[in-house]
Amino acid sequence: MLKVEMLSTGDEVLYGQITDTNAAWLADYFFHQGLPMSRRNTVGDSLPDLVAVLKERSHEADVLIVNGGLGPTSDDLSALAAATAAGVELVEHAEWLTYMEQFFAERGRVMAPSNRKQALIPANSEMIDNPVGTACGFALTLNRCLMFFTPGVPSEFKAMVDKQIMPRLRERFTLPEPPICLRLTTFGRSESELAQSLEPLVLPKGVVMGYRSSMPIIELKLTGPAGQREAMEAVWPEVRRVAGESLIFEGTEGLPAQIARRLGERSLTLAVSEQFTGGLLTLQLNRAQAVLRASRVLPQAPETLAEALASSAEWRLNQQSDLALVISGEEDQQINFALSTPDGTFGLGVKFGTSRHALAIRQEVCAMMALNVLRRWFNGQPLESEHGWIKVVESVSL
Repeated sequence: MLKVEMLSTGDEVLYGQITDTNAAWLADYFFHQGLPMSRRNTVGDSLPDLVAVLKERSHEADVLIVNGGLGPTSDDLSALAAATAAGVELVEHAEWLTYMEQFFAERGRVMAPSNRKQALIPANSEMIDNPVGTACGFALTLNRCLMFFTPGVPSEFKAMVDKQIMPRLRERFTLPEPPICLRLTTFGRSESELAQSLEPLVLPKGVVMGYRSSMPIIELKLTGPAGQREAMEAVWPEVRRVAGESLIFEGTEGLPAQIARRLGERSLTLAVSEQFTGGLLTLQLNRAQAVLRASRVLPQAPETLAEALASSAEWRLNQQSDLALVISGEEDQQINFALSTPDGTFGLGVKFGTSRHALAIRQEVCAMMALNVLRRWFNGQPLESEHGWIKVVESVSL
C-alpha cells in the first residue's frame, strides 16, 4: 500500500493560532479516493526544520503533500526548502510570472515586486497550476518520494488537489478501491458505554470499529476493505441495535440537514424561538438551508415547561407556521423544550450539571436536543426517550 503523508507548514499552524482545516479535508478526501494517509506532520517557518523533515520523509513516504509556505513574504519558505533539500537552484518560471501579472491587471491592480517570489520553483520540479490564485504549486521527486507543494489558502489548496494532484496520482500509481466506511451517530450515550456494548462483536477480517467523540455526539464507524462489504453489512444491524434510540442519523448527512430535508419533503414551515441557545439552533438550520417561517432570540429569563408550552402554541399561531419550536431559558439548571404541531403540543424538561459542562457545551447539547425533538416527531416517536447522561425530568403532551 502507498504511504501517503502530509506536511503542514507555518508557525500559525504549529502554535495552534489557526485550525488546520486543510489537513482534515485532505485526510477525508484521500480516504474516499482509496489513499488513506499514514502520517501527518507540522513544521513552523524554519528553513533548517523544513529541509530536515523533507529529507527525512523522502526516505519513508511514497507521496508527500506539503501545504503552505508559497506566498510572497519572507516567512514563506517551502520553495527554498525544497530546492535546498534537492540540492538545486530556484528558477523563475516565466509562464507563471506572466500569469500573475495578468491576474493582477485583470483586477485593476499592479503586481507588487514581492509577488515575483511566487514564480520561483526548484530547477528540477514540475509546475502545478493553481486555477484560483497566484501561488504556483510544483512537484518534485526526492529519493523515493513524490512531493507536491501546495498553497495554504483552502480554496486554492482544494482546487489544486482535486484538479491537478489527484489526476497525476492516478496516472502514476495503481490505486486500490476506496475502503468501506459505515457510519452512524448517537446522541446522549457515552463513548465508554457504547464501546463496552460493542466489544463482543466479532468483526470480519481487516475490519475495525472506530469511535469519534465530538460533544455532544458519538460517531460509530465500521471501516474495512471494499471486498468485505457484504460481511460488514451483515454485522451492521448489531451496531444499530446497540446504538438503540440514541441513534440520530446514519451516514454523513447530519441532523440539521436531515431536518431541513424532511421539512422540505413534507412542505412544512417551522418557527424557532430561542433563549438558552442564543440563536445557535437557527444558525445550524440556516447553514443546512432550512427555510424557516420565523426565528427569534429572546433575552435569558427563567421559564417553566408550562410557560414554554404556551409560548410555542402562541408563536406557531402568530407566525402562521405548521410547527413552532421553543427552547426556554434556564431555571434551576433545567432547560425546557416545547414543540407545537397540528397534532398537539409536546414538551420536555431536561437537566445536566453545570459543574461538569461549560456554557458553550450545554448550548451545543441543547441545540442537538431540539433537533432530536424534531426528528423524533417526524418519525412518530414519543419525544421522551433514554437520553443517557441527559436527565429528562418532565415530559408533557397536550
